[in-house]
Amino acid sequence: MTDISSASGHRNRRVLVTHNTIAASAVALLNANDIDVYFSPPYTPSDEVAARCLELAVDAIMVRQGQINAHVINASPKLKVIVKHGVGVDNVDIAAAAARGVPVLRSMGSNALAVAEHAIALSIALLKQLPTLDKAIKGGAWPKPSFIGRDIAGSVIGLIGFGSIGKETGRLAAALGMSVLVFDPMVPQAAADCGFEPVQLDDLLARADIVSLHCPLTTGTRHLINAARIEQMKPHAIIVNTARGGIIDEAALCQALARKRIAGAGLDSFSVEPPPADSALWAMDNLLVSPHVAGVTEGSAVQMAETAARHIISVLDGAPADERSLARVADLSAS
Repeated sequence: MTDISSASGHRNRRVLVTHNTIAASAVALLNANDIDVYFSPPYTPSDEVAARCLELAVDAIMVRQGQINAHVINASPKLKVIVKHGVGVDNVDIAAAAARGVPVLRSMGSNALAVAEHAIALSIALLKQLPTLDKAIKGGAWPKPSFIGRDIAGSVIGLIGFGSIGKETGRLAAALGMSVLVFDPMVPQAAADCGFEPVQLDDLLARADIVSLHCPLTTGTRHLINAARIEQMKPHAIIVNTARGGIIDEAALCQALARKRIAGAGLDSFSVEPPPADSALWAMDNLLVSPHVAGVTEGSAVQMAETAARHIISVLDGAPADERSLARVADLSAS
């Protein structure tokens, strides 16, 4: 593997980042704390990442893209911490890390506003039928005589999950005049405290014009949105996923989009990433997609990297792992 690191090699501790880059301020912070930073290209095969971890005898891994499996986790005898450059940890084998005694930490809240903005952007684009109008006009049509748009104000958005991203999404939606429904059995009072309506999942699906996903991928949420639950949605409703791809049964979604059972879907994440080039989803004209970049903005990239760096420094300096940021097998395993 090509060494694309700018590390000096003279510092006593080492971190491998599973990407080509992180914010320069985070690199400087790590360097100032006696930690050299090495990089591995995005989506490098796990066996190559493991070989790199072994070669460098890394003390920490900062995860951006690619799978961190047991082989990677057990490669370096010095590994003490794994930190996600973000919040989703479905690409990390948490059970293998726990068996090794290596904490897995998330950069909580660092990209919440960025993801919320993206969820709202996808929602508005679909609600206003912008992709359809764009394609029609570029194809030589002029749909103005027959087009009737939909209102943002007065629409109902249903949030599945009400952590930091869900809260930001609700705040933005309410500012646009939407009514906000929330389903999150883990924090039943939080929605009401924010002035939103807490509901059960069946009620949310039946009432929402926009269903927006903001929950982690766990054994309990995998395929939470399946064929039966899509059937509960309004025919004119849309679904937006800026969380994790496995939360939606993509085959069921594809079938629903194909027969116009719902009006559309906006996906920023997929069950397999990158998704296959021949996916049946790509034939759907009521689907709007982006490549899992909702949380990647200039501001959030700096916050995620610096938060991850501080977690690494803290653990390597001997402090206990931050309990609020710790990923646990019991509630976050996506196996």
